[in-house]
Amino acid sequence: MKNPVPQAASLLLEKLMLLVHVRPLLAGSGGEAAPAPGYYDTSCFKRGDLLEVPRTLFIHFGIYLGENRVAHLMPDILPAFTADRRHIQQVVTNKRLILGVMARTASVRVDTVEDFAYGGSILVNHMDRLFEGRVLGSEEAARRAEKLVGATAYSLLWNNCEHFVTHCRYGAPVSLQTDRFCETVKMIIRDQRSVLASVLVGLASIVCLGLAPSTTLPTIFIPFFLWMAG
Repeated sequence: MKNPVPQAASLLLEKLMLLVHVRPLLAGSGGEAAPAPGYYDTSCFKRGDLLEVPRTLFIHFGIYLGENRVAHLMPDILPAFTADRRHIQQVVTNKRLILGVMARTASVRVDTVEDFAYGGSILVNHMDRLFEGRVLGSEEAARRAEKLVGATAYSLLWNNCEHFVTHCRYGAPVSLQTDRFCETVKMIIRDQRSVLASVLVGLASIVCLGLAPSTTLPTIFIPFFLWMAG
């Protein structure tokens, strides 16, 4: 039987990157892939539409504001150091993204459809079928998104781009990706019963949940394991 620890650790690391909006890299070049300008036909988009861009390990979300503009939440370290919109509005690099996740800082920003999608395919209002009867008016969704533009806190699990768009379009912040992540973690703990995997999950929870640095490890892990066992 294969050792479950490396498998669990690998899965945890993969799932932790699930909600991180790291841009794809060009194979073997070390540079960042660039989307083709004018690739998207925005004539089919309406103000207030919820846009999804499926990636390999995650889905990125945004609210279409009209005139080739999309509001979306992205982790970014820069708002923690400056309020200069000219600098913040520059295209977010991988380094800014990762540091933003670590520092739990982000911004709701407005970008072109091309910069938002970054070469990926776009689904329009794909989540409406899951929130039947709860869809707000398109103008209300767009206005909610516009009001939230600016710096905000970030959490991989509790305040990501999916929470932002569901709040805007459906009136309640929800993340199906977070739900799937939590179920996967529970499955690892219950099925594998690995001490090391449990420790890794506990450490991951510290990062994701943003627990205070002064909190002791026993205080963190005991309720965490009780929750997992439930």
